[in-house]
Amino acid sequence: MKPINNYLGLASLTWLLALVFGLVSLQTFAEGQDDLQPPQIVIQHTSEELQKNLQKPEYKNDFTKATHLVDKILETHVDFDRVSMLILGKFWKTATPAQQASFKHEFRTLLVRTYTTAFTEYANWTIRYLPLATSEGDSNKVLVRTEILQSGAKPVAVNYRMVNVKDDWKVYDVLIEGISLVQNYRTSFTNEVSRTGSLDQLITELSQRNSSALREPVGGNSPKS
Repeated sequence: MKPINNYLGLASLTWLLALVFGLVSLQTFAEGQDDLQPPQIVIQHTSEELQKNLQKPEYKNDFTKATHLVDKILETHVDFDRVSMLILGKFWKTATPAQQASFKHEFRTLLVRTYTTAFTEYANWTIRYLPLATSEGDSNKVLVRTEILQSGAKPVAVNYRMVNVKDDWKVYDVLIEGISLVQNYRTSFTNEVSRTGSLDQLITELSQRNSSALREPVGGNSPKS
């Protein structure tokens, strides 16, 4: 199970910084603009909703309950279909509908519980919104550029690739200092499938790892009680 453990280690680091939803302070400010744009507002509102709830004892002391909350909130703001397709790449095209559905479920579970574990490492950071970067020729895609600020530390660039899906802006990739979450997972997962020759094996390993979430949360820390 070593490859999956490696993915989880990457996830713990990446999502602690990348899904800043809820992990930063509620202080936000935009640079060079009076008001935040709709995609930026999605990030801001999600951070407020998650931070407000995840710091409550009822969630801090109940890992399962916290994961259910995180899943419900992120479902609205993350395009898990697009993320899954991009991560599997060429293997998505050859996967059966059942395999696609299974991978999407297990990967979503992985990300949700990784994030839920990460929030226990809460730090009082501030998010600074920089001007949006638009996609040339495609008004339905933008890059929400932010910096995470913490006293005494160098700002960390965390950017969100977002797509407009039926008038809702959703995240489908996160870049930390230019490193893509999707690309990292795609490299790891596709290498594993190429090595074993089996997408089902990857799905099974993810499923087994997720099934032990309550006993062994991502990062190896026990839920706080």
